[in-house]
Amino acid sequence: MTKRIIGLTGGIATGKTTVANYLASAYHLPILDADIYARDAVSIGSPILDAIAHRYGEQILLADGNLNRQQLGNIIFEHLEERRWLENIIHPYVRDRFLKAIAESSAPTIVLVIPLLFEAQMTNLVTEIWVVTCSESQQLQRLIERNHLTKEQAAARINSQLSLTEKASHADIVLDNSSTLEALLKQIDVAIRSGF
Repeated sequence: MTKRIIGLTGGIATGKTTVANYLASAYHLPILDADIYARDAVSIGSPILDAIAHRYGEQILLADGNLNRQQLGNIIFEHLEERRWLENIIHPYVRDRFLKAIAESSAPTIVLVIPLLFEAQMTNLVTEIWVVTCSESQQLQRLIERNHLTKEQAAARINSQLSLTEKASHADIVLDNSSTLEALLKQIDVAIRSGF
């Protein structure tokens, strides 16, 4: 039997975590998260963290040796070539972790949460693509509130990704998260039962 592998993506602050949490709690699906793998990639002692510190200097590290994510974020969201450099060393690590986890899982349906599914060219890992969307103004406001960013910082992060319209055009399922939580959950129920 072929595994059903859902690639869950969408723009930053559109509600991917809400969808993933519901799929885990209501349908008991295993959730594999690219952000967790990416955090592992830069853990203390990792070769990737060493490469980052070598490139940007020790000031990119916190006092305890962990990566200063905010400082790195400021660099990569302001300089496209730096973002590309970082992605070129982190994306292969994340892809390998996904492949290993998929191979080891006996679950018939797995959810891969990959914010940069298209940008990182990982669509070949999944059997269907779900894109979570909302209005541009909602996305901006949610990101400002969630990450305590200025409007300019939030816009830079949003603009670093493919547009929601572009992502939605490649989706098998589009989940509209511009209304209520109840409306979103109903869409998820329909999507999971569609079974493709």
